[in-house]
Amino acid sequence: MAKQEDVFKKLISHAKEYGFIFPSSEIYDGLSAIYDYGQNGAELKNNIKQYWWKAMVQLNDNIVGIDSAIFMHPTIWKASGHVDAFNDPLIDNKDSKKRFRADVLIEDYCAKLEEKAQKEIEKAAKRFGDAFDKNEFENTNPRVLEYREKQKTILSRMAQSLEKEDLADVKALIEELEIADPDTGSKNWTDVRQFNLMFGTKLGASADTATDLYLRPETAQGIFVNFLNVQKTSRQKLPFGIAQIGKAFRNEIVARQFIFRMREFEQMEMQYFVPPGTELGFYETWKEKRLNWHLALGLGAENYKFHDHEKLAHYANAAADIEFKFPFGFKELEGIHSRTDFDLSAHEKHSGRKLQYFDAERNENYVPYVVETSVGLDRLFLAIFSNSLKDEVLEDGSERTVLSLPPALAPVKAAILPLMKKDGLGEYGEKIFNDLKYDFNMIYEDKDSIGKRYRRQDAIGTPFCITIDHDSLTDNTVTLRDRDTMKQERVAVADLRRIIDEKTNFRNLLSKI
Repeated sequence: MAKQEDVFKKLISHAKEYGFIFPSSEIYDGLSAIYDYGQNGAELKNNIKQYWWKAMVQLNDNIVGIDSAIFMHPTIWKASGHVDAFNDPLIDNKDSKKRFRADVLIEDYCAKLEEKAQKEIEKAAKRFGDAFDKNEFENTNPRVLEYREKQKTILSRMAQSLEKEDLADVKALIEELEIADPDTGSKNWTDVRQFNLMFGTKLGASADTATDLYLRPETAQGIFVNFLNVQKTSRQKLPFGIAQIGKAFRNEIVARQFIFRMREFEQMEMQYFVPPGTELGFYETWKEKRLNWHLALGLGAENYKFHDHEKLAHYANAAADIEFKFPFGFKELEGIHSRTDFDLSAHEKHSGRKLQYFDAERNENYVPYVVETSVGLDRLFLAIFSNSLKDEVLEDGSERTVLSLPPALAPVKAAILPLMKKDGLGEYGEKIFNDLKYDFNMIYEDKDSIGKRYRRQDAIGTPFCITIDHDSLTDNTVTLRDRDTMKQERVAVADLRRIIDEKTNFRNLLSKI
């Protein structure tokens, strides 16, 4: 645990030192669970958005994108169920005075059971070597079966209790499992209670006439209320999807783990509208598609797994999370939900407007069903950043810190590094920089030794460093250094655009999906 905490602290420190993420309002001591993205963080974040948008909208002729407003009519949140049911079960520790989500405490307990099961599997793999059959061991080893059966029983009981709003039993389960405050070890808990997560605000020129509004807690409802507008103007036939990237706001009482859980965050969501009765087939299809999209990033298949929901939301008939192995364990990265016709039907009822589709093949009007994919942009940023940050010991015994980002996502694609500013090397480097900047985000840097500059570019994840020396002035060649291999080769200046594009183009990611 201490090692994990050290890794996480280094990650946060690196993110700040190299211009990825800063505490918001830091000179005023900041705000809890609010962060600003720095110059490199903003570039990485925008590149992640591009990857999602290109894969979701550009590559699918039946998916279109919108950008709906953050402020929405307050009745929307009544119709969606957020006013009445958008709650988290919270519990306080009487000794430490700290507040926790009761369901997360239980889920973390179950995660430790899974860690124990994995240790049994790892020990057996070392013991049996090449003869080890992982599937057979998992299905027959008594300890592994015991750990996983216990997990299943606990999560099932919690889901049923939350479904029935039996918060007393949720507390009883925490006490039976002897779950303690992770920081102090105290087991002195209050009762569990529900807390609504929406931020309230007002719209209007005066307090007397102002309308009570909410900052949207999700982007999905902006898609649902625009369903007919988009369908008619795009002339799409079912099945088709509407995608959106946008800010959402939740008054998370227990916000922690850096940018994993924040009060202001971004979502990348797609709602796929399908004929009734076909939704579960499309649900399985989108589970596979979304996992393939993540795997194309090259972060390691072993770092992903599906988690099927025991407790379904009020709108769903099937739901699963794609979980990622963060420095603090497997946690939700993306949700795939079969939302039935709940949303459109609820908005029909509350607005008095029909939100139906005429299906020419079926010769009938109906309210479409919906399959949703929703990934947290900030969580995805953290997954990519944490997986890419590495310390390496080199052949000469020295060390380097490298951010081995997928090249297409790297904030800077190439750095122009003249050995010195004088003797015309600076001017030649600036000429190359000014030529390539139309196609790539570039950096020009002529301060410090070339070794220090290489290390700085490694730390922000720049795929290529281009070094200009005196020979460059006569033969129009430069030294091209690869971030991952650190190999250097002499290449013609005329070939730089092609070489950089071949490695950093989004096609490299999109073609793997």
